[in-house]
Amino acid sequence: MPRDKTLSHIKVNKAIKEEFLEKGYEAASIRSIGARAGMTSAGLYRHYADKEAMYDAMVEPLISEIDEWTRKHKQKKYALLEGKDAGQELFGETFMDLIREVILPRRDEFKLLMNCSVGTKYENFIHDYVTENQKDFMKAIRIMRESGWPVSDIDEEELHMLLSAYLTACFEPIIHDCRESKLEKTLNTIQEFFMPGWMKIMGIS
Repeated sequence: MPRDKTLSHIKVNKAIKEEFLEKGYEAASIRSIGARAGMTSAGLYRHYADKEAMYDAMVEPLISEIDEWTRKHKQKKYALLEGKDAGQELFGETFMDLIREVILPRRDEFKLLMNCSVGTKYENFIHDYVTENQKDFMKAIRIMRESGWPVSDIDEEELHMLLSAYLTACFEPIIHDCRESKLEKTLNTIQEFFMPGWMKIMGIS
């Protein structure tokens, strides 16, 4: 957490974001960040304890929003599974909504997380996110099978590969600065490609 909430804190955060986006975490330096912010390294330490704390401050608000959206998303899906006519409604809210509602408004922070995290605890974000959520997906499949849905026979290893491929495809246009006019079309194309497969796995025609 920042140690000093002065007006200069905004300037410091701007310098930190620019440094990490340009150089990545490992190559970024406290001295260079200080130069960008117009202060000494000692001055920076009044705001953050170290470089790790600086990076965390940039990405953790986004990660918290992703986690909260995911938590609410799971609650909605389990509530639907308790009904008898979930059907297409299970896909009424998809991962694309997370991208549009949470990730795109924090595009710079997301690029920090995806492109500039080597050397931090977040460098395997996609793998960790998939691993954390695939058990819930498997639980949903089990519930549907027990309720008579014709779900596909899929194991956790297969599901992990499919989820990783899906998330990577979804993130690519953002990571590579797809221009705004093309971004929506690209996301829709990805959704149209993957959605029939997800629906088949879940036994939804």
